[in-house]
Amino acid sequence: MFIDEAEIYVKAGDGGDGCVSFRREAGVPRGGPNGGDGGDGGSCILRARAGLDTLLDFRGRHHWRAENGEPGRGKDQFGAKGEDLLIDVPPGTLVYDRRLGILIKDLKRPGMQATVTRGGRGGRGNKVFATATDQTPRRAEPGEPGEERHLRLELKLIADVGLLGLPNAGKSTLLSRLSAARPKVADYPFTTLHPHLGIVEAGIDRRFVMADLPGLIEGAHQGVGLGDEFLRHIERTRVLVHLVEVEPETGQTPAEAYCAIRGELAAYSGALAEKRELAVLTKADLLGGDDSVRREFASQIGRPVLRISSVTGEGLESLVAQILDLLDRLDVKPAHKSRLVEDFE
Repeated sequence: MFIDEAEIYVKAGDGGDGCVSFRREAGVPRGGPNGGDGGDGGSCILRARAGLDTLLDFRGRHHWRAENGEPGRGKDQFGAKGEDLLIDVPPGTLVYDRRLGILIKDLKRPGMQATVTRGGRGGRGNKVFATATDQTPRRAEPGEPGEERHLRLELKLIADVGLLGLPNAGKSTLLSRLSAARPKVADYPFTTLHPHLGIVEAGIDRRFVMADLPGLIEGAHQGVGLGDEFLRHIERTRVLVHLVEVEPETGQTPAEAYCAIRGELAAYSGALAEKRELAVLTKADLLGGDDSVRREFASQIGRPVLRISSVTGEGLESLVAQILDLLDRLDVKPAHKSRLVEDFE
């Protein structure tokens, strides 16, 4: 199950109390204080871990607590420090303080960490309070409480390429044809209810990550259809591939369908609408050898249009080549040594 939002409560460990103790050993006169300090509490640390792509683990567990520090003991023994709590999240997770509404950290790469609550300091034992005028102090400090916080986690998937378009435009079919991903494919709208990722192999040493997003319809920014809740996932993509079918089920022409989705992108985010984009006419097998629809579509939107068929394989090789060219021009190298790709290996 794909979950891209979660709210959790995190509590760092409390510090252990300091100890009040005195030496009481046979044959040792004038035994002084020997109470040890308490251990510090453990901290709560969020860590981006490669291989995770959902916040599902947080759906059934909302409270996360680090270990408390142990109290000090006699014979100058310090309490053990509480163990830090490492909480793994998918790369691309935004961590917000729910009460303050501020962004704490953007964990966009595997291995990145954020200490969201710090453990309380352990209290000092009575040994440290001994002075020349007070050689038998009978006081120690209590441990400090650990920090606590209410967090909101928001996931934005990281991919090189984002597929978008109307429902049934052929996004899932294209992803399944180009990668090993197996999203649901059916002949009715909204078969894709959450994003899917796939790695497209483009030769011996070239590859890129492609994301298939749920279909958009006109009015999505106002909550129509599935709304625009998944558009955040293509904000991190480098290139958009806009799929438009030969005969959109909305009854629009390909150009009208294209412009409707472009309008939704602009309404959601100006920066998103300015991303590099490839316009692609899908289901070209329905046209046979007739290329007039593609030419008219390209003329109406004023940009090149590639025609493909995921069923017959027409145009797929050219599409992959154009995607690689765009990524290269954006100084993104989708080779196996790329950090972006390693994030998902």
